[in-house]
Amino acid sequence: MTVEAEVDAYIAAQADFARPILTHVRALVHAAYPDVTEAIKWGFPHFLYRTKNLASMAAFKNHASVNLWYSEDENPREGMGHLGKLTSLADLPTDDELRALLTKAVAMIDIGAKPPRMADRLPREPLPIPPALTTAIATNPTAAAIWSSFPPGKIRDYAEWISEAKTDATRDRRVAQAVEWIAESKGRNWKYEKH
Repeated sequence: MTVEAEVDAYIAAQADFARPILTHVRALVHAAYPDVTEAIKWGFPHFLYRTKNLASMAAFKNHASVNLWYSEDENPREGMGHLGKLTSLADLPTDDELRALLTKAVAMIDIGAKPPRMADRLPREPLPIPPALTTAIATNPTAAAIWSSFPPGKIRDYAEWISEAKTDATRDRRVAQAVEWIAESKGRNWKYEKH
């Protein structure tokens, strides 16, 4: 299934109130920026400009939302997203206002800016890597080579997952699974990553 078909299916599966909102936002984004591509990330549609998250949209039981990744609004309105809880097309800003928000976001991406909420973000301290994982990776040369090239976030995901095991048996199962995935260049949450 293509990404476009996945987005079509996502929209079609939503409640009656949400489908027109999602369809309208999608059409407006593509009309304003035809080179924007689509992706499903974290289970809902995203619009990518130059591979960067430009905007995303989602539908819930009683509302839909639109998130603008490069919005200067540090305090999104009530509900997930920058436009508040959307229950009808009337809740959206005008098309001109929405295009203006997209234009600002595209300009920020063009100059290489980080999303405002990420610009001042400090890197998290690395977690200690569980010794059982270190030992297991060392016995698998493929996994060891890939592990050494992983970014800090992927290493942290595995360290957290294994450290959170409540029993030795669970830890050992997770370590074995981790080494298998690492040898395949997969991050801990590979099932949710764009392929």
